[in-house]
This record gives sequence, structure tokens and C-alpha cells, in this order.
Amino acid sequence: MRSYTFLLAAVAAFYASSAFAADASPVGTWRTIDDETKKPKSIVEISEVNGEVIGKIKELLQSDKGPNPVCDQCDGERKDKPVIGMTIIWGMKKDGDVWDGGTILDPKNGKTYGCKLTPDADGKTLQVRGFKGFSLLGRTQVWERVSP
Repeated sequence: MRSYTFLLAAVAAFYASSAFAADASPVGTWRTIDDETKKPKSIVEISEVNGEVIGKIKELLQSDKGPNPVCDQCDGERKDKPVIGMTIIWGMKKDGDVWDGGTILDPKNGKTYGCKLTPDADGKTLQVRGFKGFSLLGRTQVWERVSP
């Protein structure tokens, strides 16, 4: 009887984790972690609007340009606009277990990159890949979930 109860619990846990993995999403609030320094940089809120995922900077945790920096290296509509509140991820669409086809902006240097978002199965971390051209030529940061 005891092994049967354990087996049922194991099966239930497997299906619960599989269901969560299938529902893993980048939507939520994330602490960005610099891939070079390994230090938290900002808080980004990712939301979904009409099937498109976008991300905005809610808070800066680390800035070498003071507490209220502007994107002085950006072009176009973002030029000299406040970094806090700025949309830095746009155009992302779900493609299986990843979100891609969009763009990510690095407000520190004003450059934009192709982007791929891959939530881990546990939903606690998000792999954020920025690249030029194709995904093999790029960098990955692992962001930590602050809240769903």
C-alpha cells in the first residue's frame, strides 16, 4: 500500500510539473543579471499584448549614469528618453517553448539585437539571448523571476 501511495504521488508530481512546464511563460517581473559581472542590473516587467511579448524597465538597480539615466546612445524615438519606463523588448511571438522574432535594446549603448526568450521549466529563470544575424552569434543572460 505504501509503494502504491508513493507511485501515485510521483505520477501526480510528474503531471503537475509537466503542466507547469507547458505553461512556462516569460510574462512577469524579472531581475536582470549582467552576464559579465553577474550582478543584478534592473527590474523588467514583461507583458503580453495581442500575442506579442514586450518588456519595460521598471527599476534600475545599477547605473553608471546616475539614478535617472536617459538613453543618450539610442536612435529615433528613444533618443534622450528616460531608461526607466522604456520598452526594451518588443515583437516577441511564441514559437513552441520559446519566444522569438523580436528585438531587445541595450539602453547602455543604444544598440538593438535579435532576441530569443526561453523560460526554464520551473518558471523561476528566463534565458534571454541577444544576437546579431543569427542566434549562434550572441550572448545569453539568465534573469530571475521576481513575481509572476
